Amino acid sequence: MRPSGRGVLLALPVAFVTAFLLVPLGLTVVISFWERVGVRIRPAFTLRSYAAFLSGVRLEILERSLIVAAEVTLIGLVIAYPIAHFLAMRAGRAATRTVLLLFTVPFLINYIIRTFSWSFLLSRTGPINRFLAAAGISDRPVDWLLYSDFGVFVGLLASYMPFMVFPLWLSLAGIDRRLVHASWLLGAPPTRTFLRVTLPLSIPGIFAAATFGFVGTFGESAVPVILGGPGYELMGNTITSALDVLNYPLAAAMSSIVVGAMTGLLLLWYLAFDLRSFLGKMLRWRF
Repeated sequence: MRPSGRGVLLALPVAFVTAFLLVPLGLTVVISFWERVGVRIRPAFTLRSYAAFLSGVRLEILERSLIVAAEVTLIGLVIAYPIAHFLAMRAGRAATRTVLLLFTVPFLINYIIRTFSWSFLLSRTGPINRFLAAAGISDRPVDWLLYSDFGVFVGLLASYMPFMVFPLWLSLAGIDRRLVHASWLLGAPPTRTFLRVTLPLSIPGIFAAATFGFVGTFGESAVPVILGGPGYELMGNTITSALDVLNYPLAAAMSSIVVGAMTGLLLLWYLAFDLRSFLGKMLRWRF
């Protein structure tokens, strides 16, 4: 293909990203410096919105959101890594295709409906509480399943853990099996082979999965309200609350800080790992 043809093909996605991503993000940053006058906003250059965000209860919500996102991401990695490892190292191609397809099926259902289904499952009269009562585990409904940290964690894991399986599977499936076989031939037990060969080579996938999970959970807005209750605040629904009262500069300031933090994580992953170390032979692999 001629250089001019390549330029045209590259110009289309660049123009799309610029128009629908970079420009809106730029406008968000600009509006974060504007000031609110009554129910209107006007152009200005003030740090009032950032000062309001970084002081008082909103800073506590930011800290809680970071902790919750980190905990959910860690738990998601503990769950997703063994699944991805089994699919990449043990399962056949047909089984792998089936399991990965099943992980995508829930996304065919509306996100809000999926979250509300968890509120039914975890409610006092839901199937889980009925099972606990029928099995004699509890003589009364368990209240902490819903409208609690537990309910929020379940909802966030159900929403974002599948996103973590795919990059982990890509990274693990891209590992050259000859390296694992060489470790076995040299007498290393399976545990030592995993710790010295498989785990280090899958670090790009682990970092990518952690980034996807952290970015999603940190900006989540629906799950905290539906499964945590009206008083449960994380960063996503705090931004939504600012929009509800038409405080666009404050919402833009909070969004800018969140986007900046997420961009930093993605930039770190981009600088730390080569794309080939993440995909490996998956660049040539076919189902």
